[in-house]
Order: sequence, then structure tokens, then C-alpha cells
Amino acid sequence: MTNRRQIYAGIDVGASRTKVALLGVDKKIIGRSVAKSGTDFTATSERCLQEALVMAKGSAGDISGAVATGYGRRNVSVAQDTKTEISCHAKGCFHYFPMNSTIIDIGGQDNKIIKLDDKGRRLNFKMNRKCAAGTGAFLEEISLRLDIPLEEMDGLARKSAQMVELGSYCTVFTATEVLEKIRLGKKVPDIVKGLFASVIKRIMEMDTLTGHVVMTGGVVAHNPFMVTMLETTLGRPVKVPEFPQFTGAVGAALFAMGA
Repeated sequence: MTNRRQIYAGIDVGASRTKVALLGVDKKIIGRSVAKSGTDFTATSERCLQEALVMAKGSAGDISGAVATGYGRRNVSVAQDTKTEISCHAKGCFHYFPMNSTIIDIGGQDNKIIKLDDKGRRLNFKMNRKCAAGTGAFLEEISLRLDIPLEEMDGLARKSAQMVELGSYCTVFTATEVLEKIRLGKKVPDIVKGLFASVIKRIMEMDTLTGHVVMTGGVVAHNPFMVTMLETTLGRPVKVPEFPQFTGAVGAALFAMGA
């Protein structure tokens, strides 16, 4: 008996969020889901997969292949294979932008810079794992200190008339510095834009941004103004794939497809 449909699953279990992307035979996303990874990676990945299947109007029997990636990739029971997040982000980005590029992925717990040639071959990569500064966790911590919902930070940064520059990189020191700026009467939108600028500066200090620049990750998905700010800094356009938070999951699904 053959499957009614052919669906390929990519499951990206990050330290902060789990993302599932389902692709049809045309390599387009037909289902997706994201949730906090929590403490049970297996249960979270299974729940996200079911939610994505509902969106795709499919069932588990339709899955022709599944590949897991990310921090918790070895905890995904449905996956037939695993791939590193570097490989999956590279494949996902090259799928959308088949050209030489520098990929910037801003995740919940780490940042990645991946360089590809015009054939999609990886030339180099760097990761920032030792400190949460410049990551989603950094923004989450500061949003708590400012008592601002995380989803409102992008809109606030856009309202800034005079950005406040922040000198600290460490999350703890930045939080202290932010509180000092508030005490001095600085406006919250100007502080938030300064936080975005510190993330961009952190990224630019990791490596040179050569070729076409592509930004991915949950931070980019929820804070598109950060892309605009980087474009202004670089003086050239920055590309963002469809559903940037799911780029790694898309790459994993492409591996499952054998693409």
C-alpha cells in the first residue's frame, strides 16, 4: 500500500524553541509549527509534528522521510536521520537564495555565521555559544527588566528618535546599564533601538559579512526592524527567507527529501 501523499518533515529542536516544517514534493512548506522546547524534547517535537500535519491536512502515514536537527535532534523519535544545525541552515538558505552568501542566524541561545559559495558549499562557519549577549535570550532578559512584552520591542525600536548607545555586551551588565539609562530619563524606544544595535554590532564583530547577506532565526522573524538596521549599517540589502524561524527545519526536510 502506498502513501496517499508524500510529505517530508524537518524537525529543528533548539535549546529555546522547537520548529517543524513539512514540505510537499514541490519543496514548498505545507505545514509548520513552533513551540517552546521545554524539558521534554521528544514530547515537544511530537506535538509540533502533529500540529504541522493538521495544517498540512496530512497524517503520520504520509511522511516519506524525516530528519532532525538542532540541540535536541537525538531526542526526535520519528526521525530516520539527524543533521547538524549548520548543515540544515546552509541547505535551507541556499534553497531560497542559491548564491554565494553570508548567513546570519540569531537564535534563542546562540548566533551562527555561515559562509556559502555559489554552489551552496560551506566555506566557513562561526558560532557564539559562550555568552547569551546578542541572542534571543539576551532580548528576553532585557524585556523582562524593562517590563515590556517581547513582541512589542520591534514596534518600540521603530519609534526611536535618538538611539541610546549601550557599551556593555554581557547580559547582566547590559541590564544594569539599561536601568541606569532609565534613571537618567532616556526614552524606552531609544533604549530598545540601542539593544538592537548592540545585537548587530555583536554579529558584525564575529566575522566579515561578505557576498549576499541572509538573516534567519526567531529573533529576525519577530524583530524585522533589526534587518532594516543592518541594511542601513551595511549600505546594501539583506535577504530574509520565507518564515525565517523555520530555515533550519526546511533544510532538514530537504535532507529528508534527498534534495
